[in-house]
Amino acid sequence: MTDSVTFTLPQAEGQYLRELVEQYLELVRAPDDDRDPATRRLSPDAYPDEAEASAEFRSLTRDDLAATRAADAERVIATLAAREPGSRERPDLILDGPAQTAWLRTLAGLRIVLATRMGIVDDDSVVEPDDPRYDVYEWLGYRQEMLLQSMAA
Repeated sequence: MTDSVTFTLPQAEGQYLRELVEQYLELVRAPDDDRDPATRRLSPDAYPDEAEASAEFRSLTRDDLAATRAADAERVIATLAAREPGSRERPDLILDGPAQTAWLRTLAGLRIVLATRMGIVDDDSVVEPDDPRYDVYEWLGYRQEMLLQSMAA
């Protein structure tokens, strides 16, 4: 991973992304709810064919994984907050190595949650054409791709 990258994100998109990440942060900080498919998908079965072993693995790793996801989301929010109106305005975001990792994991986590809420499980999943969440899902994927391209440059 490079030392730092410049990642262009228009101000309005940054504010919208911050709202999404704040909602995501609430989800990952919430007490575990195995009934919520989105939180289950954030912690998939380690042993798909062994329910008991997967449950044990999840119970041993859930808190650390949630803490990492929360720390990543907080880092993304802090980066976005540093350039909001009233603060020091920057045309681009400068992301160091740890911030790049946090951003990629947070964008991926957001997409996982949205995909689960929409019923996307694979490339053949059918999505309602008028579902506005799909546009958000695609936009997050686009932003994730732009960040990866910035890192590769």
